[in-house]
Amino acid sequence: MAFHSDSRRTVWTARALLLLGVVLLGWAGSVWARSAWYRHQQEVVLHEPAARAPLAAPAPEPFDRRAFAGFLEIPRIGLSEAFAEGDDTGTLDKAIGHLADTPLPWETGNSAFAGHRDQHFRPLKKIRIGDEIRLVTPRGALSYVVTQTFIVNPDEVWVLAPTRGRELTLITCYPFSFIGHAPQRFVVKAEPASSEGGQIALASAAR
Repeated sequence: MAFHSDSRRTVWTARALLLLGVVLLGWAGSVWARSAWYRHQQEVVLHEPAARAPLAAPAPEPFDRRAFAGFLEIPRIGLSEAFAEGDDTGTLDKAIGHLADTPLPWETGNSAFAGHRDQHFRPLKKIRIGDEIRLVTPRGALSYVVTQTFIVNPDEVWVLAPTRGRELTLITCYPFSFIGHAPQRFVVKAEPASSEGGQIALASAAR
């Protein structure tokens, strides 16, 4: 009797694990599908050449943040992902999220973006100082050069502190290979490429 009881337990355990695997695969598939569909939508919206033309400054009229979306690209590491306004779970499952309480990229200040380390921001583990970052936005394209990368604890919110000039901050969880809720954050800081002559040349030399 004990043999049959153990056998039944083994069968039910195997079935439960199989069901869990199916559920996890279904969830991963739905996340991928939402991300792919959102990216397609942004490609349709921003297909015009004007979207990739340099941003015309200053921006003339107020901008509805709900419409802020586009692409974040880092050519050297092969990163090209859609972004959207917000950092809630629904937004980060489909795209990189722009933190709503930080300035828009063409505004003065520290514009911050967050993304999952095991999804849209996975390539960030290969980033280097001097890399070029491009933002393709409804207002036009902006170009930045990476100036710093560092690791902080989740409560070190000074990385989002306001700045006098335009600055770009990218944030993801760290370590990249950690299973579960990662204990730290990986931060990338970048400055507008036009602020100092020769920075784009520096980015090219770093490739």
